[in-house]
Amino acid sequence: MPLRKPAVSTVAALLLTLSPVLAQAEAEGQGVRTVAYDLGRAAFRTPAMPEPLELTAVVHYPVRRSSRPAPVVLMLHGSWHSCVDEAAWPCTSSAPMPSHRGYDYLGRALAERGIIAVSIAANAIEGQWNRPGGSGPAQPMQPYQARADLINKHLAMWQRLAATGDGELAGRFTDPDTGAAREVDFRGRADLSRVGTLGHSRGGKGIMWQAADRERAKVPAGVRIRAVLPVAPVYFPLVEGDVSDGLVTTAPVRVLVSTCDGAVGEAGRGYVRDALAAGTRYPAAVSTYTGGNHNFFNTRWSPGSGQQHAYDDAPGREENPPLPEGQCREPQSGTVVTQLDEQRQRGRAVDEVIKFFTRALT
Repeated sequence: MPLRKPAVSTVAALLLTLSPVLAQAEAEGQGVRTVAYDLGRAAFRTPAMPEPLELTAVVHYPVRRSSRPAPVVLMLHGSWHSCVDEAAWPCTSSAPMPSHRGYDYLGRALAERGIIAVSIAANAIEGQWNRPGGSGPAQPMQPYQARADLINKHLAMWQRLAATGDGELAGRFTDPDTGAAREVDFRGRADLSRVGTLGHSRGGKGIMWQAADRERAKVPAGVRIRAVLPVAPVYFPLVEGDVSDGLVTTAPVRVLVSTCDGAVGEAGRGYVRDALAAGTRYPAAVSTYTGGNHNFFNTRWSPGSGQQHAYDDAPGREENPPLPEGQCREPQSGTVVTQLDEQRQRGRAVDEVIKFFTRALT
């Protein structure tokens, strides 16, 4: 049963109390602005998918323009419902699911630290892949290659915009709430040689695929990936015995896993294990969130948002008898632990994401 949506003031107070980084960001006042762009639901084609993909994103950026261009963090959500009220893609009677807006809290915190944060939508990928019969071996689809191609397309557009002020993004920014046009000059303002990527769930494998050693030649000219942070990522080499589709040894890697993750468990540890085994020269580590679940990293997937389809995936309350509220069972150990609530889990994520990217990019 969905939890009662907490009052905005209550959520804000909890975040300020539980996250020193976010508390400082809020105290600094109106230091961040937010814009969006949507080039259409069929704006980009990749050989990895039979039908085109959307080019849609929300951008949080620092108001103050410094003498040095700002680094960029690109964020990618995972597999979820592609449409608010429909099972098919493209959406015909409802809006696309705003999963990419589920990381606004991270985007604001990054922008307060002088980083441009771009969270992109990937509804078309999963919408095509999850159609009935769509995942069969005869289907010419590779969703993780598609995610990597989508990342590279957005980065290429940003590289051109920052270098020349023109390209596909020029004049395409809007207010994310009203849709009104917003004039923002990003020329010389974004440094695409200092890029970090963050991916959640299947988006985690997507960013590892895009940054993998074997994929380096596909990264757009002028773009350099300097930090990779998968959050509760899936992990499974698509070819048995070959980990190259997610092997990153050319940048620091930090993986966040939760012990009460009812979707993928702690599988993401595999990326760090592979990097260390390959002799990476960069830091590679895992952060473990005891009592954390899978969905709470994305506000739109969490019950507190009131968004359709949101739920708490932590194991325990489906048991007979169910575990008490506030407890969850770790799938890997079977141990019952205190569960992190939405605010505590995201407050910790804010602190860790800020520390990782500011160290690697600024």
